[in-house]
Amino acid sequence: MGRPKLTTIFISNSHQILPSSSDPTRQNLVDDKSDAPNDGFPGSVFGFLRRLMSGNKIDGGSRTEAEEKVYSWLYALAQSDKDLVFEYVRSTERGLSFTEAERRLKENGPNVPLDHSFPNWWQLLWNAFFHPFNIILIVLSVLSYITSDNPNGCIMLVLVFISVSLRFYQEYSSSKAAMRLSELVRCPVKVQRCAGRVVQTELIVQIDQRDVVTGDIVIFEPGDLFPGDVRLLSSKHLVVSQSSLTGESMTTEKTADIREDQSTPLLDLRNICFMGTNVVSGSGTGLVVSTGSKTYMSTMFSAIGKKKPPDDFENGVRRISYVLIAVMLVVVTIIVLTDYFTSRSLSGSVLFGISVASALTPQMLPLIVNTSLAKGALSMARDRCIVKSIIAIRDMGSMDVLCIDKTGTLTMNRAIMVNHLDCQGLPKEKVLRFAFLNSYFKTDQKYPLDDAILAYVYTNGYRFQPSKWSKIDEIPFDFIRRRVSVILETQSYAEDRNHQFLKRFMVTKGALEEVMKVCSFIEHVDSGAISTLSSEDYQRILSMAEEVSNEGLRTIGVAIKRLKLQNSKGSMANDEAFESDMVFLGLVTFFDPPKDTAKQALWLLAEKGVKAKVLTGDSLSLAIRVCKEVGIKTTHVTTGPELELLSQDTFHETVKRATVLARLTPTQKLRVVQSLQTVGKHVVGFLGDGVNDSLALDAANVGISVDSGVSVAKDFADIILLEKDLNVLVAGVEQGRLTFGNTMKYLKMSVIANVGSVISLLIATLVLQYEPLTAKQLLTQNFLYSVGQIAIPWDKMEEDYVKTPQRWSKKGLPLFILWNGPVCTICDVATLVFLCFYYDATTLADNKFFHSAWFLEGLLMQTLIIHLIRTEKIPFIQEVASWPVICSTVVISAIGIAILYTPIGEVMGFVYLPLSYFGFLVVLFVGYFSVGQVVKRLYIFVYKRWL
Repeated sequence: MGRPKLTTIFISNSHQILPSSSDPTRQNLVDDKSDAPNDGFPGSVFGFLRRLMSGNKIDGGSRTEAEEKVYSWLYALAQSDKDLVFEYVRSTERGLSFTEAERRLKENGPNVPLDHSFPNWWQLLWNAFFHPFNIILIVLSVLSYITSDNPNGCIMLVLVFISVSLRFYQEYSSSKAAMRLSELVRCPVKVQRCAGRVVQTELIVQIDQRDVVTGDIVIFEPGDLFPGDVRLLSSKHLVVSQSSLTGESMTTEKTADIREDQSTPLLDLRNICFMGTNVVSGSGTGLVVSTGSKTYMSTMFSAIGKKKPPDDFENGVRRISYVLIAVMLVVVTIIVLTDYFTSRSLSGSVLFGISVASALTPQMLPLIVNTSLAKGALSMARDRCIVKSIIAIRDMGSMDVLCIDKTGTLTMNRAIMVNHLDCQGLPKEKVLRFAFLNSYFKTDQKYPLDDAILAYVYTNGYRFQPSKWSKIDEIPFDFIRRRVSVILETQSYAEDRNHQFLKRFMVTKGALEEVMKVCSFIEHVDSGAISTLSSEDYQRILSMAEEVSNEGLRTIGVAIKRLKLQNSKGSMANDEAFESDMVFLGLVTFFDPPKDTAKQALWLLAEKGVKAKVLTGDSLSLAIRVCKEVGIKTTHVTTGPELELLSQDTFHETVKRATVLARLTPTQKLRVVQSLQTVGKHVVGFLGDGVNDSLALDAANVGISVDSGVSVAKDFADIILLEKDLNVLVAGVEQGRLTFGNTMKYLKMSVIANVGSVISLLIATLVLQYEPLTAKQLLTQNFLYSVGQIAIPWDKMEEDYVKTPQRWSKKGLPLFILWNGPVCTICDVATLVFLCFYYDATTLADNKFFHSAWFLEGLLMQTLIIHLIRTEKIPFIQEVASWPVICSTVVISAIGIAILYTPIGEVMGFVYLPLSYFGFLVVLFVGYFSVGQVVKRLYIFVYKRWL
């Protein structure tokens, strides 16, 4: 990269500069060479196998090695003198030379917060494609084309295309979202550089943030973003906003003239400023000590895209696919060999084997799953909720812990005035009157607290008659003084009521500590007496304010000063000397009230087995107050600094018990979420709307943001609420459980029916010594049955099912198959016995009768099984399916019966069936439902659940 463009140049003193080189101390503390290698296309296969066999080792209880290095580096700088800091980064008080800065830029790369490579689109496509279920369908499709079964092969390829496309789109969108994070810190930066060979001159140049290197001296003013982690060299009334890292709206004062110690929390270090934070007011200079991937912000966000928990459902489907492959290889091989030794037709035997393999595969699974999820997404869209990742709907059905931020979610995100107290803590109207006059007459900028004071006065019927007052001047609010003063004048009468005279006051309100700094007196409002503000008074007022703050209320101070008319002429806007020797009146308290709907929504979520935990960057007292208002228990609470001091095991135990976790940094929010997932075995949802929530949003099973949130938070969220209303989440939880339940219906039903059918085909083939169905008949049966299941996403679930979180059970499906699969096989074997002994099917020269009877029994069995599987109750008596499922069952059954009596049936090799066989089918299915219901009740008795 060439020399940076010089937008502005200011010549300063002339000095010499020392050559710089890399610092071994810093390398030891910060450099991390454990970058993950890019496996590429072949390596991704082995990576897939490694991921399949390995467990998730992220438990959230401890910092990573890279984080520990960053922490150690920044603490070392915070505790060092400024001269030693220059030695650490090999720089001087004059800054770097242009040559040295260019060398460092070439060596370390551009200054961007994320320095890890993102997967290419073809890698994401390969990952989406390489799934056992897709491999099964592709292999069967290829074999179908080889044996000239083109329609069946085409259908399977279409299903693969749908599955791969959806997965690729979701992963590609997530990867692009992570790349956008670098946009947060792009801005021009003023740095001090040196130029000249013999006599070097200090220059102030403006360069792009990407060109800043370690060792640069940066100059910053209000509105500037810090381009890296910075150790302050000088500061003047410097106030910084760290909301991008902490989520707290309050600003932080920073100063260069201090040495911190190890006990100070990292983000509370007053001589360190962090990349991505911004200057609110004041100015100063600082030495860039970390850039790019070595900054705190980069270390914090480097976890994005890497910490997502494994999807239990996808892993479960993957394992079932392996089981089906194993069964398919064994059963199909036996059937092909048996058929070949009987018919001596290799092509016919292979085609029949492919048909059996196709019947064993739940081909409609991608369509059923995605249709269920899409239906849920449309339902949530009607509730003003955008679903970016449809898989998140299913995860919402499994969610049992919801982590939420306080501001704007539980609360209205606006201030309401609560009380006006004098110096003794008693409500006094005089305090309110002067606070009102200050808010009424100030013009520089209206803040929410001003609106709250005015609303309180107007709604409570106070008549302070502002028309009798006139504004003379104003000293506006700034982030250094943190107070605002107005000069007011009013007419007053003498004691005889015959003479008027003017009174002029300065009325000041603002941060309590700042107001008390300019007060020398205190008024006892009851008696009207004014006395000197003593140290006892000062401590008493601070203690009172602390008590109020512990109740979750915010406080501001109010003070006045009587001015002499002859000393009050002219503008005072820039004369802070007037703000002195004031009389302290009292406090005004405010509260961010909880939403009316929050308590009801949290209660409904708790009813459905979803526990709420509050994770916030705000103070603990404020979080406790809000949680009490909305019904969240506050018996176990903790803070971020307290968590930092805990051992790993104690950390997990604390996170498990705590319901309110305050003053959390973004990485602490991430660790809390990971601890709940890996150690607590919970499915976690996270609701946040700030940059500081991005880590937790990305790591949570379900990331939820709001439309008013920052763009990065919305990028990483799976679901975006158009309104900050938790009731939408209640509906989403219900929809997720409905989606999960219907998906499990299809999966369990199809695996049971398919496995039972294939085992029955194997038994029949061995007994009859010929194919129970031709390949064409088997594929037609499988096609009709699959079409009939399309209605499952529109089925309903029982009320008890949606009351509890639903999760994939590793042992659930295999046990379900072992208990219920034999029931289907027994019915098929009963049909085989009936056909052999009643109709003497084994001696018939023409196999068409057996084919017709077996085709119809298998189709009706697979069509009716949904009604037995879908409910714990007795089907058709205690519980009836939704009308789309009923209609699907009737239509497919009617088509299956009618096809035997049509020219199509004749072409396919079917014959008419006698009425006696239909009577047998009625008895058979009554027996099937009876035996199936007994097995169902036994299964529920043993395992306490059904689906």
